[in-house]
Amino acid sequence: MSRLDYRPEIDGLRAVAVIPVILFHAGLSIFKGGYVGVDIFFVISGYLITSILLSELESGDYSIPRFYERRARRILPALFFVIVCCIPFAWMWMLPSELERFSKSIVSVVLFISNIQFWREEGYFAPEVDLKPLLHTWSLAVEEQYYLLFPLFLLATWRLGRRRVFWLICAVAALSLLISEWGWRHEPTANFYLAPTRAWELLAGSICAFWLRDREQRTSNWLSAAGLGLIVFAILIYDDAVPFPSTYALVPVLGTALIILFGGAGTWTASLLRTRAFVGVGLISYSAYLWHQPLFAFARIRSFTEPSTVLMIALAALSLILAHFSWRYIEKPFRNGQRSILPTRRGMFAASGVIGALFIGLGVAGSVNDGFASRSREGASLGNLEERLTINYGLSEDCEDGFNHSANCMTASHPNVLLWGDSFAMHLAQGILASEPNIRLQQETMSVCAPIIGVAPIDSAEYPEKWSRKCIAFNDDVVKFISQHHEFDLVILSSPFSMVEGDFMTRDGHVHKPDEVAILHDELIKTANAIRAIGPRVIIVSPTPRSGWNNGLCAARASIANWPDEVCNFALDMTHTPFVFLHSLLGEVPVFWLTNEICSKDVCRPKRGDLYIYRDEGHLSKEGSAYLGKTYSWMKQLRALAR
Repeated sequence: MSRLDYRPEIDGLRAVAVIPVILFHAGLSIFKGGYVGVDIFFVISGYLITSILLSELESGDYSIPRFYERRARRILPALFFVIVCCIPFAWMWMLPSELERFSKSIVSVVLFISNIQFWREEGYFAPEVDLKPLLHTWSLAVEEQYYLLFPLFLLATWRLGRRRVFWLICAVAALSLLISEWGWRHEPTANFYLAPTRAWELLAGSICAFWLRDREQRTSNWLSAAGLGLIVFAILIYDDAVPFPSTYALVPVLGTALIILFGGAGTWTASLLRTRAFVGVGLISYSAYLWHQPLFAFARIRSFTEPSTVLMIALAALSLILAHFSWRYIEKPFRNGQRSILPTRRGMFAASGVIGALFIGLGVAGSVNDGFASRSREGASLGNLEERLTINYGLSEDCEDGFNHSANCMTASHPNVLLWGDSFAMHLAQGILASEPNIRLQQETMSVCAPIIGVAPIDSAEYPEKWSRKCIAFNDDVVKFISQHHEFDLVILSSPFSMVEGDFMTRDGHVHKPDEVAILHDELIKTANAIRAIGPRVIIVSPTPRSGWNNGLCAARASIANWPDEVCNFALDMTHTPFVFLHSLLGEVPVFWLTNEICSKDVCRPKRGDLYIYRDEGHLSKEGSAYLGKTYSWMKQLRALAR
């Protein structure tokens, strides 16, 4: 099969990849597995690039510089154009921390290491991924890291013979798949973003290229249709609970491979994929992929609440319109051989280097200047405004990740009040201190880890079994600490008890589903009784009411845009699962309801005048916690209710 053979069904397959990705990021629930479009792209890319490289190796016309020139012409012009278009909106609409991260992402995108940056930014208190305009470039970084090494690998091993190289690639692909299987269990975020766990998908395409080399392509209606069926199955059935990548990714990867291997001209699948609509979208798929995430991210940044489905669908359509423009006027002019803009290799590399250096300089400037925090809106410094929405660790950041004897996590050497829970316990510290400045308080908190003995959330993607074991051990340490220090007379528990909406693990290692919430109910009561048996009284503080969007950012953006505070108000929903769960405890464990202080007449207010109550979706800001604690005499109420 010549490298010049054009297979329009492959362009049609690109459309099958890009449309679900766009609609998944738009928030359409029917495309909950649309993220597998990236995996389809990886297989296609591996197939096409390897086909070209094999042809050149066998003809004796193999050139590493020419390969990198082709990649530069294919990738950089449209990518640089989209970055340029993002910059003014980032300057106008982003808060300093957002602009700082965006600036860093410009640098990492140009260097093709953005997957590493986004991996390092992940975590419980990490900024929302939906607000990162260049987040999607992680997949470009994976590809380019792969293609930095793969041509060199082929050149170094080609002397072994094509057959041996083929089996060597199969072995490396199998190793990469095994690493991804280990990765989703132990390092899920790294597993998602980094090249070693994604390489097998690109190599799957390479294996297809080797298999078809010098062979007449076999066609099969049933095998190619099965391939398309596997892809559609993954798009419609998979969701964010599926560990990815893993053996689950074999479904879309194998589906793509079957179409490449058996979906040639004349098959039902090829006839569908060769239609004008599929091929047309496939041709502009790279630009469409580049445009969609910035459009969605800036829409979410500019909106006070989650943008409507209608708006997101309109933006998805706009991404295709912009994609056609950039494909025709940016991509194609740089790829037309000697008739292209910058026809020489030297000119292309020089221009790419200069523009890349300018982007890096701009990104470094934004980073070292803290996202240009001195910018102001309506006379107020954005830096000062955002400082008021910083992460609320309670007494100290030292108290965020498990059992800690640090003096920073107590207000006196012999504390008699213990604050125990997750981040929803942390954010109460300022309010407790404001309501009783001389209190002898100790904080024992661990993010996401609810204060229930012998129970912990578990999630293969974010909180694997290793983390759950750590959570259970932390709670055991707290109870042991209480039993050894008889000064405590009050223990304050707080958490949204997120396990009532997700899987949780008990001490015996058994994983339970949310419908087994009765176990949590019983174990929480046992926890309260265990504390009482030692001596202290117990009270639970409820989580804050939720709106479904980021209340802190909504209030901040309303201030920037000079909109009234009411734009961020939301209706109280006491049917929220954690609230129903806490109501079930009444009579067994007393509950102090924050809803009574944040909401009035079933309307909740995240902002009061110049005061920000929330810092994000549900956590109180430092000033909000202090205000509520002092205004409503928290400790007086807590002591009165506790038993």
